[in-house]
Amino acid sequence: MNRRAVVTGASSGIGEATVRALRARGWDVVGVARRADRLAALAEETGAQVIACDLTDADAVAELVSEVADTGPVHALVQVAGGARGTDRVEDASVDDWQWMYDANVLASQRLVAGFLPLLRRTAAADGHADTVFVTSTAAQVAYAGGGGYNAAKAAQAMLVHALRLELNGEPIRVSEIAPGMVHTEEFALNRLRGDAIAAEAVYSGVEAPLEASDVADVIAYALDAPGHVNLDLITMRPVAQSANHLLARGPLRVRTGE
Repeated sequence: MNRRAVVTGASSGIGEATVRALRARGWDVVGVARRADRLAALAEETGAQVIACDLTDADAVAELVSEVADTGPVHALVQVAGGARGTDRVEDASVDDWQWMYDANVLASQRLVAGFLPLLRRTAAADGHADTVFVTSTAAQVAYAGGGGYNAAKAAQAMLVHALRLELNGEPIRVSEIAPGMVHTEEFALNRLRGDAIAAEAVYSGVEAPLEASDVADVIAYALDAPGHVNLDLITMRPVAQSANHLLARGPLRVRTGE
């Protein structure tokens, strides 16, 4: 029997790439996102099972867990869904934007853990181990101007992950956090900048080889396929051009030559 993963945020970006990467490695996958039309296309292309669900809705998450439980075991929960809204200073920020970021990044993760942990325990008891993987962000590690709401939400999500790792001590359930820096996806910056395509593309302008969604998906797949006794607690990944959140090279990367 193939191992089976539930992957959230599957309609685009890192979530979609993760579905593709896991299917290519022989996993059965349940892709979860809000947009049923994009999920249907992904299912047609990859053979993944898909379920449309708004993870900020507690009742919808309960229905998701029930439907997944009825269709097979769960070996891994991969929480990719989330996102950022706005680049306002703290004093000017929209409370609605901050509420959405907290709901989408933190409360959704808690609901998914609470719902799927019994299924993961059942699998771990039968097969030796199970997995939870969370995609957070380097924004959880270092604050930056204009990022207060996203910094706060991702830091809260990261603390949830760290606490879960401690709480599951002694159980054969792995807890991994993947924290990417700059990833050039079709929607992240566009959604954050309220649909301003020019401003969104400017975020990546001149950066040689920012990370792609498939790069993060490959790391997620590696974490899941690692030997069962190996837990990758935290992986921070950035493009070579980004040495830190605030230090980004724009222009070709080149070797410095001595005088």
